[in-house]
Amino acid sequence: MNVIVLSAVWGVVMMFSGLFIADKSKAKYVAIAGLLVLLVANYFDLHHKFLFASSIGNMLQFESFGMIFVTIALLSTLLYVLLSGAAVEKVGNHAYEYFALLFFVLCGVGIAASYNNLLMLFLGIEIMSIPLYILTGADKRNLKSNEASLKYFLMGSFSTGIMLLGIVLLYGATGTFNLVIPAVSKASENMMVSAGIVLLAIALAFKVSAAPFHFWTPDVYDGAPTVFTSFMATVVKVAGFIAFVRLFENAFGGMTDVWQYTIALIIAATLIAGNITAVFQQSVKRMLAYSSISQAGFMLFAVYSVNAFAKEGILLYAAAYCLATIGIFAVLIKMKDFTFEGFNGLAKQQPLLALLVSIFVLSLAGIPLTAGFLSKYYMVLASIKAGGLLWLIITAMLCAAVSVYYYFRLIQAMYFKEGDANAIDVNPRFKALLVVAAVLIILLGVYPNALLLDWFHIL
Repeated sequence: MNVIVLSAVWGVVMMFSGLFIADKSKAKYVAIAGLLVLLVANYFDLHHKFLFASSIGNMLQFESFGMIFVTIALLSTLLYVLLSGAAVEKVGNHAYEYFALLFFVLCGVGIAASYNNLLMLFLGIEIMSIPLYILTGADKRNLKSNEASLKYFLMGSFSTGIMLLGIVLLYGATGTFNLVIPAVSKASENMMVSAGIVLLAIALAFKVSAAPFHFWTPDVYDGAPTVFTSFMATVVKVAGFIAFVRLFENAFGGMTDVWQYTIALIIAATLIAGNITAVFQQSVKRMLAYSSISQAGFMLFAVYSVNAFAKEGILLYAAAYCLATIGIFAVLIKMKDFTFEGFNGLAKQQPLLALLVSIFVLSLAGIPLTAGFLSKYYMVLASIKAGGLLWLIITAMLCAAVSVYYYFRLIQAMYFKEGDANAIDVNPRFKALLVVAAVLIILLGVYPNALLLDWFHIL
């Protein structure tokens, strides 16, 4: 509750700060101060000490799963601002407003991680989405940014309509918006309930860019300013999965026969579409967009399985994926050329930078000793524990092997090709932050309990 309220308040503070502070380079420092305030507030949330007493009618439920994710989201956002905050200021003349929108997104993330009511699910998803429509089109002088913003807005509006229709059907069948619906288990043969579940699954699949509802992702990610693509592809995407898991575990966990096979087909389509199309990309930014689709396929295993392994796995996946992707995008922002050729010879120009990018890439590819490997392991293990389909697990393994090819193209360009790649403005502080991210990825790959069991025991 503390994070939800204070993130919205700090968003307003950010907007008014722009009126009184003329120097837009100070915006990132105001944002960092706000994130530190949110982390302190989140500490009280974790110990169920709410600073704001209000009656919410059980519409929000603050349990350990959601609160641990909010912690991951806040720390990831702090890393994002520390690494890429200066790039936000270069997008346009409204740096304070851009950061304000990021805080409003965090408010939506807090709601999506703790909702206990379908209406709060809708509000959380929309509070996350609407600021992103604006941020996507923030580079007004770039036609690709304008096109991406319009495309994202139109597609997002349609998916919102589908979500609302699903919520209406469930309300019509059960007479309540609450997630825990005793009548649902008895109404598994009710066509309205089944249709409502399918429509909600479609809407959330769009939000997390799962196939066949992923077509907006490459164009939007490619057209949006790179610094905002980093945030969209990490914190916002994973928040969608947390909402997805909470919904299908708490509301529809007793009706797996209605939706589980459909989710399995979506997983297979997402893995195949994301990995096959990523192979043919020449732009690293666009490759990462398709890569995020393939990563979504693995994260969907948490929805398919809805068990303890799935919940632990999606939290580990959230941390690993956010750390690696934010790190790669932070370097990409510094590059003059976003193509693979633009990274040629980077190892000779910036050996430490190339090593850190390699660690991030290896984690995304799921190579052992990185958090990415254990994340994928937890997802597959959760599926096996849930009696997963053999063909689905084999598909996931084959697609993971395919992903190694296009991730290693980046390593090949940096270490085995000649070129004059040169990252600009790479200061020691920037490198130190990347080192911290890389160390955390390896630490979580060796000792995942630092995030999982230890945190759950504390809470």
